[in-house]
Amino acid sequence: MKWLGSILFWLGLAMNSNADATPVILVFGDSLSAGYGLSASQSWPSLLQKRLKAERENYFVVNASISGETTAGGLSRLPIALAQHHPAIVIIELGANDGLRGLMVQEMQKNLNHMVTLVKQQHAKVLLVGVRLPPNYGMDYTQKFQQVFAAVAQQQKVAFLPSLLNGIETNQALFQADGFHPIASAQVTVLDTVWRGLIPLLKR
Repeated sequence: MKWLGSILFWLGLAMNSNADATPVILVFGDSLSAGYGLSASQSWPSLLQKRLKAERENYFVVNASISGETTAGGLSRLPIALAQHHPAIVIIELGANDGLRGLMVQEMQKNLNHMVTLVKQQHAKVLLVGVRLPPNYGMDYTQKFQQVFAAVAQQQKVAFLPSLLNGIETNQALFQADGFHPIASAQVTVLDTVWRGLIPLLKR
């Protein structure tokens, strides 16, 4: 049976080689990308994998998003994620929890800048995705919060989407009971928004 073991060994090497050859899209976000309140297959990153396959784009999606994550937490995790997955593209969707907790926007901007720099040092492309806060956080804070994403994208010269929830933000019927996380049927719209920003980064 030694011949069978040898075949399985070389088959395993081939499979690993093919897996390593497939470029990775790393989704690095919070609960909005982790699929909070949904099954894993319903989240927009899972739908992204299906769309890539349908469009014959040879990428593998790794969703490293964690509910409750802040930009500080993301920054601490990012080096390990980059070393583990060696992504070709990183979608950074962090900041919402900084805003909901009223954390300093200057620190948030510093963290996002650092994350983008780390990704670029790995020669990977970045899609920076922002979010908008509810108006009850005050006009001054919400404006400064929103400006952070645009400022980082402009400074770092990376692809940018102002709001992950563009197109559904004002329709409460598309959100779960908490009023913040989109329901399953809204995930396609979220994906459409991400897809528009992602297309220019895909290899053609």
